[in-house]
This record gives sequence, C-alpha cells and structure tokens, in this order.
Amino acid sequence: MTSASTPAPLPPSPPGYNDNPSTLLLLTLGLIGVFAALQTYAVQSILPELQRDLNATVVQLGGAVGATVLAVALISPFMGMFSDAAGRRWLVVASVFALAVPTALMAWTQTVHGLMLLRFLQGLAMPGVTVVTLAYIGEEFRATAMARIMSTYVAGMVLGGFLGRFLLGHLTELLTSWRAGFGVMAALNLAGVALVWRVLPPSRHFVANRRWASGLATLGQLLHNRDLLAACALGFTVLFAQIGAFTYVNLHLADAPYRFSAAQLANVFTVYLAGVAVTPLTGRILPRLGARRTMLLSMGLAMLGMLLTLLPSAAGIVTALAVICCGVFITQASTINFIANRVSSGRSLATGLYYSAYYGGGFMGAWACGLAYSYGGWPGTVASLLAAQVIGWLVAWRFMADQEPAEIPPPAR
Repeated sequence: MTSASTPAPLPPSPPGYNDNPSTLLLLTLGLIGVFAALQTYAVQSILPELQRDLNATVVQLGGAVGATVLAVALISPFMGMFSDAAGRRWLVVASVFALAVPTALMAWTQTVHGLMLLRFLQGLAMPGVTVVTLAYIGEEFRATAMARIMSTYVAGMVLGGFLGRFLLGHLTELLTSWRAGFGVMAALNLAGVALVWRVLPPSRHFVANRRWASGLATLGQLLHNRDLLAACALGFTVLFAQIGAFTYVNLHLADAPYRFSAAQLANVFTVYLAGVAVTPLTGRILPRLGARRTMLLSMGLAMLGMLLTLLPSAAGIVTALAVICCGVFITQASTINFIANRVSSGRSLATGLYYSAYYGGGFMGAWACGLAYSYGGWPGTVASLLAAQVIGWLVAWRFMADQEPAEIPPPAR
C-alpha cells in the first residue's frame, strides 16, 4: 500500500486538464463559486421587508446578515483540516446540498431569531464549498492556469452574490412573499448539486493526511507565516467594508428621499456585474504589476467608491457601489492568488484560516456598522467603513511585498 508521504504515480492528464483547463472545467468551477455565494447575502435585498414582518431592529437585521459569515469564520479552519484528511470532490458536492436545507426551512420561520439560526446553519455548510474548492484548485493547477482559474472562481462567487440578492428581491415582489422566494432559492441550490456531482473531475494530486497531530503541526507553522497572516488581516478589512456597505446602503436607499422597493433594491446589486466583468482580468494584471501593487490600486479604488456613496443622488450612490465592487473583487482575487503562491503545504488549512479571518471581518462589519447606522446614519457608517479600508491598505503596503513564495517546512508525519 502506498504511504501518505509517497503518493502513487499520477496517470496522464486528460485533455484540457491542469495546465490548459477546458472551457467546461472553467465553467464548472465558476458555477461552484456561484452556488457558494448564492444564499450568503441574499437577505440584504429584502431587509426592509424582514424588518417589518419580523419586527426586527437594525442591529438584529445586521445579526441576520452576519450569522452566516460568523459560522463560516468559526468552521473554516476545521473544514480545512477535515478536507485534508477526507478529500475534496465529495465534500464540495455534499456542502452544496447542505446549503439548500436551511434555505428551504426559512420559508417557515416566524421570528428574526429563527432566521438567524438558519442563517448560521447555512454558514456551517459554506466552507465545505469555498475552502475545499480553493484547496482543490491549488493542488490541481499551476502557474498561469491557477491564476486564470482562481479569477474565474472568484468571478463565479461575485456572480452568485449578485444573483442571490437580485433573485430574492424580485421573487419577493413577484410572489408577494419573501418566504416563497426562499423556496425557489433552495431549488436552485439543489440543481447545483446535480451539476457539480456530474461534471467536477476527481482529484488527481490530493494526498490524504489523516494524522491530526500533523494537521496541528501544520497549523502552528501557518500561524508563523507572515504572508498568510498579512493576507488574513487584509481579508478581515475587505469583507468588513463590503458587508457593512452593502447591508446598510439598503436601509439608506429604502428611507427618504429615495424610498426604494424590494425590486429596486435588488436592481442595485446589478453593480456586482461590473465585478464579474473585471475580476477575470486580474489573472492578466497580476503577472504585470505583482500582487502588492494590484492590491494597493484596487483598495484605493474601493476607498474612492466609498467616499462617493455620500453623493446626494441615487444614481451617484449606485455608481459609487459599482466602483467599490471593482476594487473589492480585484483585491479578493489577488489575495487568494497571493496565498496559493506562497503556501506550499497545508493549502486547505491555510485557505481555512484566511476565510476565518475574512468572514470574521464580515460579521464584525455587519455588527459594528449596525451600531454606526443606528447612531450616525449613513455618514457615520461610511466613516467606519473607510477606517477599515485604510487599515487594509496599510497592511498590504507594509506586509505584502512581492517576493518569492514562502517556504513552509513539510508537516510532521
């Protein structure tokens, strides 16, 4: 029997795989990103309806948004260790299915606390898609192909984030019920299960590591990796600002003088399509500018967009949100590519640590900006968001210099 430290020789790569991924494989990995994000932020487009029907406060609404990302933050590192031992493909398929179950149950929830619980359960399933897929990509693809596929996957997550908000907002208005809208969203996730199970190729370079002591040793090594820690700190600030902005701008636009309906709020999220168009270009920008310069420029763009949301017109605010999207999504694609190139061992665990920090920032953004909105309205919220963005920019400038990939000793076996 082949030992874990000496993997069996790999069979020849099928056509279109690894260094030259086929269009079908690119599409499949992009769709996995769609299904990962479809439910995560969908409630943002119906916050006024939830506030009215569930008699919820602004801070409770932030909790409903943040419950999912809190669960992701808590479970991501453990999902990385579990995936390193149990495998990749089957876990991705099972997790897409697990996302559909609490979504379906939301159709019957009667309290904001019940909604928070189901949103938390969604978050427990999500790392099985996000963390494991990124580890899968990092193992199966190299160099230019990796950058291209990472960008496609992130573009899929961007598209999924848009579709979730857009569809649920319009379904709520069309069906006159946000509960019925959740039923449709659950059906979409179930369709995704069948698609991913059918077309995602099995892992070829995965080597199981079932020794938890080895995983803990790898964890200790990763926690001393300066590049990874800097990426985690940056990720925290990125999602803090993103969730804070795209949660409370809905309440801002639903209030006077704009008075946006659920469908109109859903239409606002078409700005995410700008991110879908721009993010794949990251794979071409990175080799020319390097990760650090790309991040500094993209975060500067996001900060400019945040300032522009203070414009006193709906059109100006929507344009500013599009600018934010472009900056944030390029930053995200650059950061996960940065990690993939600087972590050579324990990739799944490294990705889990990054997502723990990233979604931890999202939860804090939903909570802290809820307080900021309660006391300072939209201007107070923008001030807190800009503070987080400035911190992220400084982290990238000081700690994420372009360099050769960091060497990480192999885990003890």
